[in-house]
Amino acid sequence: MAMLYESLLAFSVAFFAGLVFLLATDGTHSSAERHFFQLYLFLVLGIYFVSCWRHGGRTLAMQTWRLRVVRADGGRIGLAQAWLRYALCWVSLLLLGAGFLWAFLDRERQFLHDRLARTRVVQERT
Repeated sequence: MAMLYESLLAFSVAFFAGLVFLLATDGTHSSAERHFFQLYLFLVLGIYFVSCWRHGGRTLAMQTWRLRVVRADGGRIGLAQAWLRYALCWVSLLLLGAGFLWAFLDRERQFLHDRLARTRVVQERT
């Protein structure tokens, strides 16, 4: 459920970032602009996720479900580690969600991108 909520928030961030881009370019679409637009959205979403993970360890959706991203040892993740996790999340998605499905096989129910980035998603205690 947290991932569904997260996707709605990510869509909102991408939508408003796209609107800013379209207003800045007067809505013109060349091949080069399309690739720049994709890179722009990738970076905007990355800034959203990385800044949330670095400051508090969670996004709004993760906060709602009392989840937090931490280092494998339980500490706060660093900037490079957060960007690595973000990039690996995209790889997980592009492989038809295989990195997310990995959690069903993992003994600690962690995603593959978390294993590779040496991070963990943990449930906060109430």
